[in-house]
Amino acid sequence: MSFKNMREYLAWLYYQYLLITGIYVLEPWEKSIFNSIFFAAIAMVIYTSYVFVPIHVRLALEFFLGIFGGQTESTVALMN
Repeated sequence: MSFKNMREYLAWLYYQYLLITGIYVLEPWEKSIFNSIFFAAIAMVIYTSYVFVPIHVRLALEFFLGIFGGQTESTVALMN
């Protein structure tokens, strides 16, 4: 893909973003405030998912292994 095609594709994606969110009708300073808040919220969601989802998945696996008769790592370590 050439640089010109990539640039046109990114411009098209940005145009779609403007249309879907409806911010094409806002003034430039309103757009920047909206984009700042929107991308800050997206960044917080991604960070929170990165930090907390693995912990909750591990705890859920330990819970279900305990219910269905599996042994957790701490139990196996005590038996050795």
